[in-house]
Amino acid sequence: MKQQIAASLELAFSQYGFAEPNVDKLKTACNVSLRTLYKHYPSKEAMVVAALEYRHQRYLAFLDNGPNQNAQSSLEIIFQRLETWMSENAPHGCLSMNAIAAFPDNLIINKVVKEHKAEVRQFLALKSQRAELANSLFLLHEGIASAWPILGADAVKSALVSLSALMHTPQPTH
Repeated sequence: MKQQIAASLELAFSQYGFAEPNVDKLKTACNVSLRTLYKHYPSKEAMVVAALEYRHQRYLAFLDNGPNQNAQSSLEIIFQRLETWMSENAPHGCLSMNAIAAFPDNLIINKVVKEHKAEVRQFLALKSQRAELANSLFLLHEGIASAWPILGADAVKSALVSLSALMHTPQPTH
């Protein structure tokens, strides 16, 4: 039940943002009683955190394309999947960044978002097989998510061009 509520909260915050839905609207979106909602998530902050954590797991599972074969093609697939994710799940931009914008002073929400972003960065480093490119790949990823509401699929096309150039830079020798 708790996971089901978290999934519904993720969808509600994605559709309505963080400012608009009050707890009554969230209860309706979750199709549970107010008592059940508060039993599992005793505050709106807890509801936001649950939605973000649920989305984090879903997001990384969605992007993961299995074991690495060729690093560049693996990253290209990830960016193409990101295009699908943005069009289907985040047409208004990154839910995590929207949460920080809505709750800039909330330490718990900021911590959850920072942990999510750190894991995405690590995931991209792993898939690239080039740890030294982690920050650059993360910036491309975040650029797609940030520019999506304005550029749409063109953000992915531009990132793929940059990705190709980045992956062809020589690896540093130690």
